[in-house]
Amino acid sequence: MQLRWAVKQVDEQKVNALQQELKVHPVLCKLLVQRGIETYEAAKKFFRPELSDLHDPFLMKDMDKAVNRITQAISAGEKILIYGDYDVDGTTAVSTVYLFFKEFYPNIEYYIPHRYTEGYGISFQGIDYAVANNFALIIALDCGIKSNDKVDYANEKKIDFIICDHHTPGDEIPKAIAVLDPKRSDCPYPYKELSGCGIGFKLIQAFAEQNGMDAETCYRYLDLVCVSIGADIVPITGENRILAHYGLKKVNENPLPGLKKLMEASGKQGRMDITNVVFVLAPRINAAGRMDDAKHAVRLLVSADVDLDVGENAEQLNKFNTDRKDLDKNITIHALEMIAADENLLNRKSTVVFHPEWHKGVLGIVASRLTDTYYRPTIVLTESDGKLTGSARSVKNFDLYEAIYECRDLLIQFGGHKYAAGLTMLPENVDAFRNRFDEVVSARITPEQLIPELEIDAEIELEDINPKFYSIIQQMAPYGPENMKPVFLTRGVKDSNWSKIVKEEHIKFSVKKNNSPVIDGIGFRLAPKFSIIKNGTFDIAYNIDENVWNDRVSLQMMVKDVI
Repeated sequence: MQLRWAVKQVDEQKVNALQQELKVHPVLCKLLVQRGIETYEAAKKFFRPELSDLHDPFLMKDMDKAVNRITQAISAGEKILIYGDYDVDGTTAVSTVYLFFKEFYPNIEYYIPHRYTEGYGISFQGIDYAVANNFALIIALDCGIKSNDKVDYANEKKIDFIICDHHTPGDEIPKAIAVLDPKRSDCPYPYKELSGCGIGFKLIQAFAEQNGMDAETCYRYLDLVCVSIGADIVPITGENRILAHYGLKKVNENPLPGLKKLMEASGKQGRMDITNVVFVLAPRINAAGRMDDAKHAVRLLVSADVDLDVGENAEQLNKFNTDRKDLDKNITIHALEMIAADENLLNRKSTVVFHPEWHKGVLGIVASRLTDTYYRPTIVLTESDGKLTGSARSVKNFDLYEAIYECRDLLIQFGGHKYAAGLTMLPENVDAFRNRFDEVVSARITPEQLIPELEIDAEIELEDINPKFYSIIQQMAPYGPENMKPVFLTRGVKDSNWSKIVKEEHIKFSVKKNNSPVIDGIGFRLAPKFSIIKNGTFDIAYNIDENVWNDRVSLQMMVKDVI
């Protein structure tokens, strides 16, 4: 697929000033300034994150109310229900808060709504369960900020709510005992991008602080917080960076038994990084809710090492993930065949595909894969209980939610944000919706937005690629949104005559420039561009990575594109 290269611009005066302070390669200073790091002190906090730099949890609006209500519930022996969404963020949040309080308070349970019978967020069914089982307090995690009607219903039933959410509130805050959400307009908390599990962590941090408990009683769950940060694609900046850094350390050195068993079941060997968290752990945790019931995931995550079924639970999640991969692969192939066979679908600025037998749990994944193929706003629909329900994904800088909003009269319900959404409609409206949606997209999307963009951080020369340079880059990890792994550009390189196509679709690179050392690299699925590197000089965009072969470690390029 053609890529549109965009080299990031930066204030050179700030780069020069930082370089004077740090005395490191100016390109490294450019990378830091791009990330908002402009002083020695800011760089020190970036490269050496400390748990002591975490913000005071009581800066969060309503935190005192939340802690006081939990303290009251524990003193009175009331039953507490820990309630959370069925995705990775929700299940890790529930596991974190449940494990913390279960250590010293037995009158506590957890509840995860079923994806297909209850849907996203707080449900009336979940509240009815709390009523039937005499719970006095519900702590909702990763959901609830727009559940005004559910909280009103709970209030009528004399059940109190504490909401811990990180999504943008609606016009009116629910009438709960406490609503913890840094995105509240009246919340002074200095960091706004915590995950749902991160909010849960701040709650237990505040409770521990007020009750004179050692901070380590909270830090033992940082591996779960780290998994939520990676899976929920929140920015890895500020407080998230601290939590992810120490969470990864715990993942690798002393993970909770359930996570350890899950890693073993996955077959992953060696040290875990954020990429492994996103592509090894998160899909397996998510698969429980997609394929069956997310309670399987929580049951594993809260298991103690004395539980005989921990390994069995991990294998069950692994099987769910294998089944999920088979499903999304087959549905993706089917959808691509549908598009290719129908010129009306093929020649649009958007994709809306529907089949009544597709599995609801993998529609978002399929929509992402179709977006990767055709790079345009995409909606994938299936039939459920006589209605069409689906998931939508967008391309960079195109507001998918606003486009769906323009078609709202054809929908039963919808929700989401700029890049991802869900929607439900009557079957008879699908053709009208497909046409209207494409009209809206066609009117608003620019030609540039239909070409995927490759962001390039900086231009360097091949001789800059050395162990010292790479070592500092590695210290910029963990990578993620707003701190992505740097992409470099080198212009005018030549093939050393050793480059070749491998496995029919990849390129094994071997390049040089003037008198520089030869640098090797790999470019996945770049075989169609092999002629470019055989016809003279070319420009190359890449990450720098380590290659280990027969115990020999060398630096290589992970090539993103060539022109």
